[in-house]
Amino acid sequence: MADTKKKVTKDMIIAEIIQQNQDVIPLLMNAGMHCITCPASLGESLEEAAMVHGLDVDDLVDMINEYTAPEKAEA
Repeated sequence: MADTKKKVTKDMIIAEIIQQNQDVIPLLMNAGMHCITCPASLGESLEEAAMVHGLDVDDLVDMINEYTAPEKAEA
């Protein structure tokens, strides 16, 4: 069965990212996004949230995609 999860991109909405994989919540919180479950933040793109928190969105995207990579799940 093929993996149906798509890679995270900086223009994805936070709610979509969390819906795709709730395991990223602690990852985002550890990166400094402590209000990740606030209703307003769920409507932001990852890029918008990173900008507000002073984070490099490209590093964040890489970190999330590395963490959620299918080969990691199979290891």
